[in-house]
Amino acid sequence: MTGSGGNLQGRVAFITGAARGQGRAHAIRLAEEGADIIAIDVCGPVSDTITYPPATEDDLAETVRAVEATGRKVLARTADIRDLAAQQQIVAEGMERFGRLDIVVANAGVLSWGRLWEMSEEQWDTVIDVNLNGTWRTIRAVVPAMIEAGNGGSIIIVSSSAGLKATPGNGHYAASKHGLVALTNALAIEVGEYGIRVNSIHPYSIDTPMIERDAMMAVFAKHPNYLHSFAPMPLHPVNREGDGGRQEFMTPEEVADVVAWLAGDGSATLSGSQIAVDRGVMKY
Repeated sequence: MTGSGGNLQGRVAFITGAARGQGRAHAIRLAEEGADIIAIDVCGPVSDTITYPPATEDDLAETVRAVEATGRKVLARTADIRDLAAQQQIVAEGMERFGRLDIVVANAGVLSWGRLWEMSEEQWDTVIDVNLNGTWRTIRAVVPAMIEAGNGGSIIIVSSSAGLKATPGNGHYAASKHGLVALTNALAIEVGEYGIRVNSIHPYSIDTPMIERDAMMAVFAKHPNYLHSFAPMPLHPVNREGDGGRQEFMTPEEVADVVAWLAGDGSATLSGSQIAVDRGVMKY
C-alpha cells in the first residue's frame, strides 16, 4: 500500500511506544493516511516489576519497515518517555527534518498486577512514572513545537478503560490512567486557542504483549470477586474473516482506526472528550 492520498497527507505524527502493539498499529495506520511518522520506544526493560518481555530495537525496526512500506517517511529513535530531554531532542530533530508537527499519540505505558497495599514502592512508582509522568513529559516536549509550527493539530492520549472505572488488582495502573483524563481535559482548554485538540481514548482488552494472561488469571483465581469488575470480551460477536465471528480480545488495528479518525479533520469538533474503545462492554 502506498500512502499517497489519505486525509492526513502532508502531516507529521509523533508516536510513543511505537515499537509494537498499539503503537506500531497507530504508526502504520497514520502513515497509510499520508502522515510522516516520528516513532519512539524505550526498546528495553523499564523495571524488574514489569514482568512481560519488553519491546526491542528489532521491534522498532519492524515498525520502520512497515511505515516505509506505505511510502511515508519515518524518524525512529530509542528513548524512555520518562526522559524529557531525550524527547525534546527527538522533537527538535523531527521538526528539523519534517518542518512541522501536527499529531501526537501519547501511547507508551506499562502494566503490572497486585493489590495496592501489597505492592512495592518500585512497582507503584514505575507505573505512575511511566504512564502519568512520562505522558506529561511527552506533552511538555511536543506542545511548544506544535504551537511554533502554527498548524493546530490533534493530541490523542491513550488511557484505558481503567481510566474510567475501578480495576481491582491493578489500582496503580487505574490511578495513572485516571490521571491521564485530568491531563487531557486541562490540556484541551489550555491549547484550544492554538487550534490544538486533545482527546483521550479508553481501550479495553487489546491483544498486545501487555496482556499477561497467566498473571491476570492468577489474580482472579486468588480473588474471584475481582472478576465482576472486568466485563467479558466480546459480548457481541464481531464478524471478521477467519475468526468465526468471535474474538477474545480486540486488535490494535481496531484502536488505530479510532486514532486515525481523531487525528483527522472529521473529528474537528471534539476536544476534551473521553472515547471508549470497547465495543460497548463497559456499559454492562
